[in-house]
Amino acid sequence: MLVHRKKRPRYEMQAPLTSLIDIVFMLLIYFLLTTNFITQSGIDVKLPESAASSDQNKQEITVFVDKAGDIFLGQQPVAFNALFGELKVRLEKQEDRLVVIKADRTIALDTAVDVMDIAKAAGAQRLFLATEKKSGPAGN
Repeated sequence: MLVHRKKRPRYEMQAPLTSLIDIVFMLLIYFLLTTNFITQSGIDVKLPESAASSDQNKQEITVFVDKAGDIFLGQQPVAFNALFGELKVRLEKQEDRLVVIKADRTIALDTAVDVMDIAKAAGAQRLFLATEKKSGPAGN
């Protein structure tokens, strides 16, 4: 007598999708947390507006002048008399010698020009006066 065995269905290989989805979400969270978003300085400065402003992405030395006339080199407050020495030390370490001045729009023009003169005397080869892009018809 001939006995016929029943054929069992073959098991198919299945990729573990739950683990794959978990890994994808973890990578998404990692990239969201490590991405550099637009950073604002901690010093409250309202920049003047200009229709021709452009974004700067290079490494530069930033000098802030707030509406009270206080001067900051990066995030550190600096006395007006000590600004020359501090800038000179930082500019010697920098190859590009770029100084960006972010002065509040309400300060006297004299203060911003004095800071620019000090930066130039300290060895800055390029000076930029930071502005914000104008909104409206002229800023398009």
